[in-house]
Amino acid sequence: MDRLADSAHLMLVSDLDDTMVDHQDPQNLSLLRFNSLWESEYRENSVLVFSTGRSPNLYRKLRNEIPVLTPDITVLSVGTVILYGEKLVRDEDWIELLDENWDRNVVLEETDKFPQLKSQSEMDQGPHKVSFYISKEDAEQVINPLLASLSKRGLDVKIIYSGGIALDVLPKRAGKGEALNYLLNKFNLNKKAPINTLVCGDSGNDAELFIVRGVYGVMVKNAKEELLEWYKRNKNMYKNVMHATERCAAGILQSIGQFKLGPNISPRDINISFSYQENNNNINNNDNRDKPACFTVKFYLLCERWYRAEIQNSENFIIHLKNITNESGVIVHPSGKENSLHETVDILNSCYGNKKGMSFRIWLDKVLVSQIGTDCWLVRFNKWEVNDGSKKCCANTVLLNSNGEMPGGFCISHVHQTWHEECPTEGQQLLIF
Repeated sequence: MDRLADSAHLMLVSDLDDTMVDHQDPQNLSLLRFNSLWESEYRENSVLVFSTGRSPNLYRKLRNEIPVLTPDITVLSVGTVILYGEKLVRDEDWIELLDENWDRNVVLEETDKFPQLKSQSEMDQGPHKVSFYISKEDAEQVINPLLASLSKRGLDVKIIYSGGIALDVLPKRAGKGEALNYLLNKFNLNKKAPINTLVCGDSGNDAELFIVRGVYGVMVKNAKEELLEWYKRNKNMYKNVMHATERCAAGILQSIGQFKLGPNISPRDINISFSYQENNNNINNNDNRDKPACFTVKFYLLCERWYRAEIQNSENFIIHLKNITNESGVIVHPSGKENSLHETVDILNSCYGNKKGMSFRIWLDKVLVSQIGTDCWLVRFNKWEVNDGSKKCCANTVLLNSNGEMPGGFCISHVHQTWHEECPTEGQQLLIF
C-alpha cells in the first residue's frame, strides 16, 4: 500500500472468475487487452485489487494457468484473506477482526444438521470461510434457519449465496464489501484515499462491492442471475452501477470509458502504421507522444505481431525499430550474451511469422518507470511469453532516452534481461527481444 506517494488516480477492484478472466475465451484476448491498457496507462499511478472467492491455493493455480497481472492487493476466500504485493503479505489486523464472535468448529457442527449442504473441497475452505454446494431451491429453505441456529450458538455470521450453487458461511465482518471498506479506511487514515474506485463483478458474492459508498460499479455482460436480480431491486439506489454490454474484461474496459475514469482504449486495439507520411494513422505520431510505460508496452506488442505475422512483412517495420533503438545500444540476454540493438533488429527481421497460427503472446507485468535524468527513464517490468500452453518470464530493465525526432518520442538505449525467480532457467530460450 506504500507504493504510491499520493492518492491513486484509480483503485480498480475486480473479481477474477467470469469477471476479469473469461473462461470461454481460450486465448484470453479480452484479459490481454486489459493487461496492456493497465500497464501502459494505470500501473504507475493507480491500484489494482483482485477480490475473489478463490482460496490462496486456487488463486496460485489460476495465476499459473492464466495471464493475470500482479495486483497491488489480493483479497481471497470471499473477503476473508487480505494480502499485499507480489510477496502476498497477510494483513494480520484483518484476521484479528474476523476472529471476533467466530468459531469454525461451531459452524461445522450446525451446518452438519442440514443434509442439503454438500461440503466443497478442502482446497476451497479457509479459517474464516466454510463453503458448500447447494441448489437454489434448497438454499432458500436453509439460509434463514441456519443463520438462526448459528446466532443461537453466539456466533455473528453472514451467509453468501452465489453462482446458483455455492454457499459460504463467513464472519459478519467478512465479505468482499467489508474488505473493501477496510482497505479504503486504511487509505483514508494515510491521507491517500483513491480519487476514483471502480468495482467489477459477475455473481452474488460481488453484490457487497456495489454498495460501498462512493464507488463506480460494473456488472459484466455475463453476470449471473442472482446479481442481476439484486441490480433490478436496487438500481434506483445505486446510480453509478452499470450492466456492461461486453463480457468480462472487455466489460471492464467499457465501464472505464462510460464513467470517464481515464483512457479505455487498449494498445491491442490500435492499428499500427509504419508509413510516417500517414501521421493520422501512426500510433507513434510525435504530436501524440507516448508516456514511457505506454511506449514500452507498444514496442513489445509490435514484436508479438511481427512473430505472429499480424502486420505486413515490410521494410518499414525494420526501419521503425532502428529509428527507436540506439545504434550503439546493447541488449543483455538472460544467458549473459550481449548483442547490439541494431544487430538484434536484423536478427528479428528473419523471424517474421515464425509463430503464425500458434497461441503465442507477449505481455508485460509490473511496468514501473523511474526518471533518472532530464531526458532519461528506467523502465522495469516482467516480460512473459506464452506459447501453446508453455510460459516463461524474464525481468527486464530498459533505458529510454527522450528524442523528439524519434517516432513515439523515445529511443531505446539499453535492454537488460534476467530470468524471473519463478521461471526455471534450464533449457529456456527467449525470443530476440
